Parts: sequence; structure tokens; C-alpha cells
Amino acid sequence: MKNRSEIVLDSIIRQYIRKASPVSSGSVLEDCGLDISSATIRNDVMGLEQEGYIIRPHYAAGSIPSDKGYRHYVESLSDTELPSDEQFLINHLFYQVEDRLEEWLKLATNVLAQRTQSVVVVTSPHVSSARVKQIQLVSIQSNIVLLVLVLHGSKVKQQLINSEQAMDQRELTEIAAGLNETLHSMSLEQIRAAQTKYEDFELKVVKTVLHLMESEYNNSFQEDMYDGLGYLYEQPEFKDSKRMAKMIELAQRRNILKTILPVIPYDYGVKVFIGDDLKDSPVPGCSVVLSRYGLPNEPLGAIAVIGPTRMDYQRNISVTGYVASIISVLVTELYGIKTNTNYLKERNY
Repeated sequence: MKNRSEIVLDSIIRQYIRKASPVSSGSVLEDCGLDISSATIRNDVMGLEQEGYIIRPHYAAGSIPSDKGYRHYVESLSDTELPSDEQFLINHLFYQVEDRLEEWLKLATNVLAQRTQSVVVVTSPHVSSARVKQIQLVSIQSNIVLLVLVLHGSKVKQQLINSEQAMDQRELTEIAAGLNETLHSMSLEQIRAAQTKYEDFELKVVKTVLHLMESEYNNSFQEDMYDGLGYLYEQPEFKDSKRMAKMIELAQRRNILKTILPVIPYDYGVKVFIGDDLKDSPVPGCSVVLSRYGLPNEPLGAIAVIGPTRMDYQRNISVTGYVASIISVLVTELYGIKTNTNYLKERNY
């Protein structure tokens, strides 16, 4: 695309995002400040329409960005860093709450909803990426043992186990220490493959660990939190009562993100989904800005901003990426892992 056409398209998109109404050639000329004639602008607009970057309802109407136009705009953004003063404010908010993942995610949901004026969904840690942090065995009665399984990602599961012979706490502590040495940081798949190495009571414990992790896996991507549904009422795209009703239904079922975006990317960095990316969505005309959060090399969950295709992408990308980076650093510090100074840059936050 020629440089002037880039400027014209950028103007159309920015104005349409702000006004939610077709953008005229005259408005583009005034906004761009280019020393060219209105006829030249009209020719550029016609070229953008022919190439599929914009849509005009009819010949004399103003311009509306197409999905292709939005995609080009997002890919062309060069500055998506959140202003330093806003970074400081958001960072301060997170360090004021209790050191618990649940509290951080609750704050993230509220902060993002307010700053993006959109629906925000936060998924719980994905169990397939969770790994064993610690196993504890506690004697309850002579033949009854309490298994406490701690997973990375603040997940704690408990299960009573019957043992065929009585064991005191000293024996249980030794067994737990051995299992922690071999199973530490193992994933569900790795433990499943390693279970053949165990027998008797240890095998029973390992099978219980697998059962607890598999049970959690069945609830993967549960949308624990959402906020900002009220902001959609203010968007002209959601004046359609059926579309709004569908979004409310998904929210009540805590199934917004999984329905609109069935396949959630596993890798780090901010991802943007527009148009054909969401072609099977039951709520058309939406876009999603999504970022993972988690430990280094181990994403835990996802944070997503969902709104009309006419959303402020530059704003939403910057704030979503920054909030996800804060949670990732806080989780890393919580688990006592030394934070690399290049941690955020390496993950494209």
C-alpha cells in the first residue's frame, strides 16, 4: 500500500472508531492535513475500496473499515506501549492487593474493563500446563491418609486415601519426599507415562494425583471472572437486542470466550482476532484482544478483551499486554523464581 493510502486508511479507521459513523472524504482531508485536493482523496478512497480495505454502503456514502482494513491497521501499529504514567498507576494498584492469584485476576478484570470500556474475561489456570509443585501426605487415622496436591498456578487439591497397612507420619513424610523429588514440575502427561515405575502405596498415591489432575483438566479454561458487560449497552453495534441477549446468556454461563474463540492460543504475547478469525462466532461483529499470563515458559491462563470490531485496538493491545505482564511477574515472584530483566521483552509483552 502506498504511503498516502496508508495515511488515508489510518484516518478512516481512527475516525470510525471514535465516531461510529461512516467517514467522508472531506473529513479525511481535514484530519490528515495533506496538501492535496479533495479529488485526490476520493481517488485514494476508491482505491482502498477496490482493494477491500474499506466498505461504502453506496457511492455517495462515507467509508467504513472492513475486516481486512482493521487487520492491516493492527499489523501496522508501531507504538503499543502503555504511557508510563498509566503503567505506574496500574502497577501500584496490583501491589496493594493480597498476594494471591485470585485477587490479582479480579483486579485485572476490573482494571481492564474500565480502561477498555469492553467486556473482559479471565480464564483460570489451564491444567494441561500446570505441573506438580508439592505433594504432602498427612496421617488422619491408622489406615487413612490425606493427600494434599499443590500445583503451579495456585491450585490445591485434597483427597483421602485408604492404605492397606498402617503407616505413621514419619513413613508418610519419607514417601512424600521421594515423590516430590521424582514428580516435581511434572505435567499430567509426564506423570501418566511415569506411573509404571511405582508400586504398592506409592502407586496408589500417583494414581490419585493423576485422578485429581484429570478432574481439573475437565474444567480447563473455566471463565472464573468477567466484567464490563454494561459497556456493551453503550455501543451502537449492540443495540440489536438479540446480539446483546446472546452475550448476556454466554456471560451467565461463564462461556463467553470459549464460545467466541474456541481455540485459545497457548503461546505468550498479545494476539488479536478479527473477522474470519471468529467466523463461527454466535455473536458476529466482535473482535478479541487476548494475552496469556503465567510463569516463564509455562502459561497459566488467558486475559481477553472482547468488544465490537470497531474497538480501539492500539489502546486495548497496550493495556492488555501490560496487565498480563504484571500478573506474570507477580506470579513468578510468588513462586520464588528470579525474574529475568528481559522476561517481558522475550515474550513480546
